[in-house]
Order: sequence, then structure tokens, then C-alpha cells
Amino acid sequence: MFIDQVTIRVEGGVGGSGAEAFRRESGVPRGGPSGGDGGDGGDVILVADEQLSTLLDFRYHAEYRGERGQHGEGGNRTGRSGESRELRAPPGTVVRDTETGEVLGELLEPGQRLVVARGGRGGRGNARFATATNQAPRRWEPGAEGESRTVELTLKLIADVGLVGEPNAGKSTFLSSVSAARPKVADYPFTTLSPNLGVVQRSDFRSFVVADLPGIIEGAHEGRGLGHQFLRHIERTRTLALMVPVDAEDPQETYEKLRAELAQYSPELAERPHCLVLTKADLLSGEEAPAMEAPEAWGVFLISAVTRQGVDELLDRLWTRVRDLGPIRPEEGAGETLSSPGREDVSETEVGGRNGSSLGPSRGEDPPEEDWWGVDEL
Repeated sequence: MFIDQVTIRVEGGVGGSGAEAFRRESGVPRGGPSGGDGGDGGDVILVADEQLSTLLDFRYHAEYRGERGQHGEGGNRTGRSGESRELRAPPGTVVRDTETGEVLGELLEPGQRLVVARGGRGGRGNARFATATNQAPRRWEPGAEGESRTVELTLKLIADVGLVGEPNAGKSTFLSSVSAARPKVADYPFTTLSPNLGVVQRSDFRSFVVADLPGIIEGAHEGRGLGHQFLRHIERTRTLALMVPVDAEDPQETYEKLRAELAQYSPELAERPHCLVLTKADLLSGEEAPAMEAPEAWGVFLISAVTRQGVDELLDRLWTRVRDLGPIRPEEGAGETLSSPGREDVSETEVGGRNGSSLGPSRGEDPPEEDWWGVDEL
């Protein structure tokens, strides 16, 4: 199953609380403070995995949390930090905060990592609060909460060439003839229900990736047909191949409709370099190909995926075009450093309580004398 958009809840681990403890030492009031700091909570991290091609795993598990940090201990022992939760996602995944709409980042290269929820900072133990005038502090800090947010993961396939056309334009047949991909091919509309990727191998170790998208019909940008669900995938392609069959009722009108749909979906797509490919040339039976006007296209080609007519020339030109174009540009705002309020210093009014609990007396408020605890035995 091809899943390219999911919403998940992520939450960084809670930081461990600082400890309140005292050691016994001659000449030191109450033995001296020895409470250690709590450990930091674990982060939630997305990692790009090139072996994945869908967000299907997130469909069945929608909540992820980092491990909480351990509490501090006596003897100035710091609690263990929580382990981060690593989530695998395919390259091309865009991460967006659903509440603010902010793009948190995008995974483009295999192995790239993106922190989507930082764990909370561990609280300080009472040893941190010792001063010349307060040599036996009873104050400590609870661990801070980790970041919590709902994010939307959107997969935009990363390919060099995107095949765009109406249903039964010959896109899947072309992809199966030039690569090892085996998309479903049939003589009825909307045979392709999800995008297909294929790697085209040429001589001298030349290769590029081609994406075959479901057929686009008029009104696709408004939700008609299947193509509107996958138009986002051509946003990461370097160049487009608009495929028009020679047996179309009006090939020129078909080409103009495709251009219009792309422009209405995204103005940036209207400026994306593209070529015009007339398919099914084997149906001409000696007739001349229809005259086409495509002044904005960088090339016009007549091919037949069945007889291989014009295919090699098209592939060579596509590879040259891909080589000359720059790298894929990430989405605006992607890659920005995420905020980490969970690890900011806790304010003076937010600390207090006992080791291991979330509530307790405020700073400066000593418990009753008989309530001493956490004292290390000799």
C-alpha cells in the first residue's frame, strides 16, 4: 500500500528530577548536600532511510515518545539520560507542524536526521544550590516536560524526471520499457493508482530516476480524478515530460490542459523545465505526426515505447538535461533549527518538590525537621 501523508503525535521524554540528599562529614552542617542532577529526556528523531518508499508504518502507530530521564541520586550521581526515539522515514519526507503550519524540516539525503521533539532538561539536585549562606539547601528542581506537538508527514518522491499525462497516455508503458519497473499496464483509464519509480540505466554508468504518476484530468487541482492526490510528487523532480498520445482527439488542446492544471496546482510548476513527448507513434501507420506548438518546452519528441522509436534519443536528452540542472531545492523553511523550550533553564517559580515527584514545597520552604530523607548512610 502506498501511503504518502500521515499525521502523528510526538513527545520528547520528561527530564529526570534532581535529588535532595546529604552526606555525613565532620564539620559540615548536616553533612553537606550531595543530590545529583536528573538526566535529560530523550528526543524524537526522524531519520531518512533509503530502503523505505512509503509512510505506511506510521499508519498503524500514531504516537511516539522519547524515554524519560532518570532521577538524580545521592553522592552527586547524575541520572541517566533517556534514549532518543528514532523513526525511519523515506527521503523526500516533509515535516510540518499542524498547529502553526510551520515547516520543521525535510529529509532529502539518506541518513539525514531531524529532531521533531526535544526531550526535557533534567532538574538540578540540591548540591547545585549550595552557597556560603545556605550550606544545606533543601531545594531541587523537577525535570522539565519535553516538547509535544502534532506533525504532518508528507512524502514527495525524489526523482529526476516526472512523467505527466492524461490517463492512458502511455506513461506506464514507457517506464516499463526503459527501466526494471513493472507498473500495471492496461487499456482502461486510471490503471496506475499510485506513483511508480524506475531507474533508467544508460551507457558509461549514466543513470537517472523517472517517476510515473497517475493520470491527470481536467480539474485535477480541484480534486477530480486521481492525479490531484499525487501532484505533490512532481514538486521534487528536476524536469517534467508531458506525454500526449498521437491518437488524442486534439493533442494540442491536451497539452495545453496539462500545462494549465500544473499552473493552477502550483505556479512554480508552470515554470519547471519540461519537454513534450508524443507517444504511441506506432499508431500513425505512415501518417505524419500532429503539428504541435510548444515554445516553452525545451524539446519535442515523437516516440513509441512498443517499437522503441525515438526512445533512445529522448533518454539521452533527458539525462543531459538532468545533469545540467541544479540539485533539488528543499521546501522553504526546511532545515531550520527547532526550538527547545523543554531544556531551557527552569524559572525560580517553577522548581520545588521532592525527588521523584512532580509536586512539593516551593524553593526556600523547608519541610518539617522530622521529614528528612535521602540521607546517605555511612
